[in-house]
Amino acid sequence: MQLEAGLKGILTHRVEEKDLATHWRNDVPVLATPILLWLSELACMDAIDGCIAENQMTVGFKHEMSHLAPTPQNWIVQISAELIKIDGQMLTFEVVANDGEECVLTGMHTRAVIMKQPFLDRVQSKVSSQII
Repeated sequence: MQLEAGLKGILTHRVEEKDLATHWRNDVPVLATPILLWLSELACMDAIDGCIAENQMTVGFKHEMSHLAPTPQNWIVQISAELIKIDGQMLTFEVVANDGEECVLTGMHTRAVIMKQPFLDRVQSKVSSQII
């Protein structure tokens, strides 16, 4: 497959207890925003699966999302991502999530295509230089 605008990814997820806002210093048992953002990233990665070289990867660069409505535990949320813009190494996706009753998230997510090994080397350099 070739990297091009129009590629789509769809992710379906049942909200589990571990996904709830109660694990993020909140007292409401609904899907936590950080989890919903992560699921949106996964849908974007699914959209371009198999479209970049093996020595490359994508990393999250920017989120512009609105979490619009609560989703209770055991509900199913479906996240759709469409690649709408390619600007050099930057890939911009339109993301929408729905829980079967209403739209719960809309927004844009940008991922950067990078070389995998230099990134891993940079991480290792930080780990090696860590002062305890």
